[in-house]
Amino acid sequence: MKNIIKLFIISLILLTFSSCYNYKSFYLLQENRSLPVYEKQEFSDYRLRVNDELVYRLISSDETISKLISPQTSGSSSQNMISYRIYTDGTIDLPFISRIKVEGLTINEASVAIENRLKELIPDAIVKLSLSNKTFTIFGDAGSGIFPIYKEKLTIFQALAMSGDFNDASDRKHIRIIRETDEGTQILEFDIRPKSIIESKYYYIYPNDIIYIRREFSSFYKVNSYSSLLSVITFSMSLLFSVLNYTK
Repeated sequence: MKNIIKLFIISLILLTFSSCYNYKSFYLLQENRSLPVYEKQEFSDYRLRVNDELVYRLISSDETISKLISPQTSGSSSQNMISYRIYTDGTIDLPFISRIKVEGLTINEASVAIENRLKELIPDAIVKLSLSNKTFTIFGDAGSGIFPIYKEKLTIFQALAMSGDFNDASDRKHIRIIRETDEGTQILEFDIRPKSIIESKYYYIYPNDIIYIRREFSSFYKVNSYSSLLSVITFSMSLLFSVLNYTK
């Protein structure tokens, strides 16, 4: 009987050390030597892809032509303007000009290309482009939904804050971003805890990114706080002594 009690106590001690989340699992921006170190990578502008939708606006001293070429349904925001999809051949079809290739260009480069084409008809033409489908998706153990990219350099931390941040059981060591590139679909996996994540290739979120946060495999037997663990231990001890008294 004493051996059973000793075994039970040892098991509870081991459970105490392994069942609670520690600060190293939670804290971000750590400078712990055991964590990965990521190289800095300069931010690069998003390059247009097939099926992207562009909102197009022409500015000219001739208001009649401007309204004819870039009409608005109501108001003046980009949400009320007509969007144009990039075809599978990488071109876009705009009023009064033949198809022009924009796939692979940045927004600014595409604006200049379209503006140069329009200046053959309208010498003072100024073109303003914006991306209509400027969103990212997040799902898993840190909320889920489709959210707008409201600024040019949206960070992974800002993206997670928009979805509601991590849960206690979220796996911070294996964050995944699914990203469409010219080389095909990439899956970027990284640990978000080290400070070196800042300005690395994992730091910024691009249009159409999908962020996946999985649940820690070990979270099944972990508790959120030591008070919860104490309750589990107290209940276990009470159950053990009840069984021992019953067997006597």
